[in-house]
Amino acid sequence: MIPMLDLRKEFLDIEDEVVAAVIDVLKGTRYVLGPEVEAFERRLAEYHGLSYGAGVGSGTGALFLSLASLPISPGDEIITTPFTFFATVESILYVGAKPVFVDIDTKTLNIDVDLIEAKITKKTKAIMPVHLFGLPCDMKRIMALAKKYNLYVIEDCAQSFGSSIDGKLTGTFGNAGCFSFYPSKNLGCYGDGGAVVMDSQQMYENILALRNHGSRGNYIHSVVGFNSRLDEIQAAILLIKLTKVERNNAMRRENAALYSSLLSSSVMCPYIPEGYVSNYHQYTIRSPQRDKIKETLHAAGISSVVYYPLPIHLQKPLEQFGFRKGDFPVAETASQQVLSLPVYPGLTKEAIGMISEVIIKCL
Repeated sequence: MIPMLDLRKEFLDIEDEVVAAVIDVLKGTRYVLGPEVEAFERRLAEYHGLSYGAGVGSGTGALFLSLASLPISPGDEIITTPFTFFATVESILYVGAKPVFVDIDTKTLNIDVDLIEAKITKKTKAIMPVHLFGLPCDMKRIMALAKKYNLYVIEDCAQSFGSSIDGKLTGTFGNAGCFSFYPSKNLGCYGDGGAVVMDSQQMYENILALRNHGSRGNYIHSVVGFNSRLDEIQAAILLIKLTKVERNNAMRRENAALYSSLLSSSVMCPYIPEGYVSNYHQYTIRSPQRDKIKETLHAAGISSVVYYPLPIHLQKPLEQFGFRKGDFPVAETASQQVLSLPVYPGLTKEAIGMISEVIIKCL
């Protein structure tokens, strides 16, 4: 059996460090918003070359609190992609804003920047690009549009930790970069966790209060906030794993290159524009025979996953906005063709060869 991700192997590689760090936290008895969180926030900000990092309870919390920290009111519009995980749109709905979808680029599967400007109205307050599967969006053009129309940009970097464009990391282009540390992520903890990185002191101060019931401490509350705090144990684990993430991302890129060399004549492999570096959170192929490939892999004991089988605009909670099938045809076609294959750092070249052989024979 070849799993989609081998978290056990990853843990065993760092077991001694993790166990020691967790025991230190347990002995210190500071379990929420303590020194480990503060240290991780500093390291995270330094890694991205930004001034501030704020640990929160999840990637969803990072997106939501970023929007909540800005002057966004009910009825305002936020532009994003319909081909993403549901949390992207949840965060927009949480603040009472309206998601305005833009179809995706057929090569990259990211938001099609050519279509954004036509969707900007007087109600538009922000753009939320999603760096899907680890491939950065065209942030230079997105930031140019944001400057032209005076819009905020909140980057959904849940899948793109360590990805870059011409050496500039995702999360450093917009007003804020939002990360998820769900266990399956390239930088993942052993539970839920997330963070926001930014340069704005005001936004940072707002998020620190909002994540902690609207209070900076001493039971004095400046606003109605929320409970979205990063645990000390998770921060201690993330501090260890942060030192390994560059190595692990490089291993993912090596695995992806091998896949592409073997599969490019049989399926559509990930497209990486010049100057872009993907962390390959997912290695996602496309084929009109996707379901047949998935069934054949399953029969051979090989895991694969469809991210995502139904675009957001066709999901039941979005019925209120009146979207219909055919509104975003590129995203809808992609949902019928995409299949993500195992690409984790510990995956062997032999396993990649076997997976590729099964796919080629299937087709």
